[in-house]
Amino acid sequence: MERHQVAVYLGALAAGALLGRLAPAAGPGLEPAINPILAALLYVTFLQVPAAELGRSLRDARFLGAALAVNFVVVPLVVAAMFAFFPAGPALRLGMLLVLLAPCVDYVIVFSGLAGGSSRRLLAATPVLLLAQMILLPGFLYLFLGADLARVVRVGPFLRAFLVLIVVPLVLAWLTQAWAARYASGRRFADAGGSAMVPLMAVALATVVASQAPKVHGVGVVAVVPVYVVFLVVMAFAGLGVVRLFRLDVSGGRAIVFTGAARNSLVVLPVVLALPGEFAVAAVGVVAQTLVEVVGMVCYVRWVPRLLS
Repeated sequence: MERHQVAVYLGALAAGALLGRLAPAAGPGLEPAINPILAALLYVTFLQVPAAELGRSLRDARFLGAALAVNFVVVPLVVAAMFAFFPAGPALRLGMLLVLLAPCVDYVIVFSGLAGGSSRRLLAATPVLLLAQMILLPGFLYLFLGADLARVVRVGPFLRAFLVLIVVPLVLAWLTQAWAARYASGRRFADAGGSAMVPLMAVALATVVASQAPKVHGVGVVAVVPVYVVFLVVMAFAGLGVVRLFRLDVSGGRAIVFTGAARNSLVVLPVVLALPGEFAVAAVGVVAQTLVEVVGMVCYVRWVPRLLS
């Protein structure tokens, strides 16, 4: 599965879309499963890197500075330049802003690694990126949409996402590493956890798409797709500019290009689902971005090494 994980992810998206179309009534029942699946996915991801190495990676000021700059300076400027081309409707625009302004903290690590990027440094930056987006996102929404719409997005769901999807999986991963260091049973468990990452990612993608596919039907989702495609193209070159500005090595530079392009659709979706009913269509913008981005990440795996070698 690891050798063919890109095909596995694309198959999971297709299976989720098919299930959502054939059994739309299953969607509401699948939504509660999203957070536990994501938490399990991030647990096995964190399990791959020793706690001591995470600490060393966080002291890499140049890489961390580049990650923060590309995600919270460059991306908002790119989104601001594209905002006039967003489709009309406050709910859909809100969903698009939520997903585009939030950097990815999960499958970007996998795709970056496939392209020769420094997954370990990117993994170490994950808690910082999620904390920064929780703090900065309300301010960004205020700038784009004004006070009324910005207040719709409450801090509570972001805090729960940080606790459930980052803090708990990270602590459990460290405890598992300590167990594996002392006991053979712990090593066997840790090895089994590592082999579960690709299946869990596939299950997460299929669950998200299947749970939201019925909402996509009948909505003018085609209008958001070109925006996401343009964003991916622009961020490849914008990320390359940040890499040169911070004078990063090749593996670190490739990771920065990926983190600038990949967005936090899987983690943002539970926040979007907590919005008031009149903003339900915002989830369509998030799911559409997931579909476009996974295909885009496949292209990035081949394209980024050519841009940065």
